[in-house]
Amino acid sequence: MSPGRPPRRGPALPLRLRRNAVAWERQRPTWREARPALIAEALQRALARPSGNWFVVGAARDLGTGRPLGRTVAGTEIVLWRDAAGVPHAGPGACPHLGAPLKDAAVRCGTLVCHWHGLALDGGPTAGWSPWSVHDDGVLLWVRLDRAGGERPTDLPVVPPRPGPGSAVDAVYTGVGTCEPQDVVANRLDPWHGAWLHPYSFVDLRVLGTPARGAAQDEDVLAVEVSFKVSGRLVVPVRAEFSAPEPRTVVMRITDGEGAGSVVETHATPLTAAGAPRPRTAVVEAVLAVSDRRGFAVARALAPLLRPAMRATAARLWRDDLRYAERRRQLRASGRFPG
Repeated sequence: MSPGRPPRRGPALPLRLRRNAVAWERQRPTWREARPALIAEALQRALARPSGNWFVVGAARDLGTGRPLGRTVAGTEIVLWRDAAGVPHAGPGACPHLGAPLKDAAVRCGTLVCHWHGLALDGGPTAGWSPWSVHDDGVLLWVRLDRAGGERPTDLPVVPPRPGPGSAVDAVYTGVGTCEPQDVVANRLDPWHGAWLHPYSFVDLRVLGTPARGAAQDEDVLAVEVSFKVSGRLVVPVRAEFSAPEPRTVVMRITDGEGAGSVVETHATPLTAAGAPRPRTAVVEAVLAVSDRRGFAVARALAPLLRPAMRATAARLWRDDLRYAERRRQLRASGRFPG
């Protein structure tokens, strides 16, 4: 390298040309590697981890200061709003006076005012209404429901490590399926299906390593090599790891290749109460994309324009994956599948 010349930052473009592309039906089968027992063991390890009774309710940016947000989690009606300082508050979604839906209330100077009879809530206990713990992690909103969670409560949720503040372009997708959270988590702990079920997005997927039985949590990862399909034979190859830090969350982290450090968090939030005959689960997926390329600063500036495309990509994948999760739940309910 000549004096004064800056070091190379890698190829100008992350794209590669697949030289040995094969048709979908001729790719290497993965069913022998995707052993049901292996996936079931990974799921059981995830389900055994503590959640502190925290549930993801949606994107943090969906909750502004002008109006409340209504959600149902585990059969529990919830209302959320921000006070004048932007601090989120949460609690029961029914007014304690005569049961009005507080999601339709008005926010005035940070106070939630019921539109039936004017009961005002400032976030503290009032007239039989008591708040619940809420956490804004900068991307997602979490609410702690101790009765629904049934675990020892914690002060904060288990938020996976993420790119530094301001360094990522983030987008949040939400979809709903007729299944339970464990069906969503099991789907994400089965990376072997990627190139078969999603050939429009993934090719050349290979699982590089699976955790040993009894592995510590920080070693409980599935490592994969995969190429994201761009167009025709143009792809972006990466390596990634899947892990489950708590029972309703699976994280995919890119460890090598374009976008190293980017994460995709998949959170499975039950909408119906435990034991419901027709369970429904919300998939709340947060994508946090980073890059060390100089031009990525432009992408960050254009984040509001990029988010719809990022959500559309997630929606396409989850149209297929929710069918997978719903099918798994149907098989379990019929006794044709363990779980």
